[in-house]
Amino acid sequence: MGKIRILLTGGSGMVGRNVLEHPTIVEFDVLELRSGELDLRDFNAVQAYLRKHKPDMVIHAAGKVGGIQANMREPVGFLMDNLDMGRNIVWAAHQVGIKRLINLGSSCIYPRNHSEPLREEMVLKGELEPTNEGYALAKVVTARLCEYIMREDASYQYKTLIPCNIYGRHDKFDPTHSHLVPAIIHKVHQAKQNGQQIVEIWGDGTARREFMYAGDLADALLRAIKNFDTLPTYMNVGLGYDYTINEYYQTVAEVMGYTGGFVRDLSKPAGMARKLVSVERQRTWGWTAHHNLREGIEKTYDYYLQSISGALHD
Repeated sequence: MGKIRILLTGGSGMVGRNVLEHPTIVEFDVLELRSGELDLRDFNAVQAYLRKHKPDMVIHAAGKVGGIQANMREPVGFLMDNLDMGRNIVWAAHQVGIKRLINLGSSCIYPRNHSEPLREEMVLKGELEPTNEGYALAKVVTARLCEYIMREDASYQYKTLIPCNIYGRHDKFDPTHSHLVPAIIHKVHQAKQNGQQIVEIWGDGTARREFMYAGDLADALLRAIKNFDTLPTYMNVGLGYDYTINEYYQTVAEVMGYTGGFVRDLSKPAGMARKLVSVERQRTWGWTAHHNLREGIEKTYDYYLQSISGALHD
């Protein structure tokens, strides 16, 4: 019997690249789809590709992603692109007869302003965060489509993993596109290089965030491929604990050996107080994240330094 053939969408994104770097990915025959190879927004093209290559399983990790500013500036694009990509890959897989699919959701599909850990059954149980509502709606629809297909025909097993916030190798560090952790790495590194004695933190730094190292999400995905039958229909993938913004800055400073201080700008917005996923299902299923915050930051900073030196030599 040959290797299981897996189609991975979003092969050039952060999650996709971390999956491709995982040591056990060699056990599978992977078709890695990069954004220029196939337009996932074109249903006929997607269906033709699946008919031609006949994967045994699809992992849908592609998406149009961005920070708060981008989501607020382009809500149409974030809704339409993600909706089209999700619907097309899921429905084309169904039409071609592919029985197993893992859809990557996002914790932004949960109701806003919940201080308690977010459980999988809370999807559509409250108002979404307005700043990225378009993206969240597209992710909700794709997850529900997977569930409805299973409901109509149980021979199709289309399951959704819902990761918490992710950072790590292959992240975006450009402040105009980056999320919290890569933005802090860039900011503190610049301060150290320029001899700045003070780094500014927006808000009082007490807001809490759950960020998991991307290599751990890749590890969960590889376990999901190998243990697909036991995977729940919806499952969060996260740490189950979080850190304050101040703690992220402090850890980054320690890893870099930055000895300056921090000043908090209380006039700046701090965002939601907390967004933490429940990992009860994940623990029952038998997986937990491996990297602690310091280890994850160290590996990410190593990658950041490589990417800077690579950019200088280009």
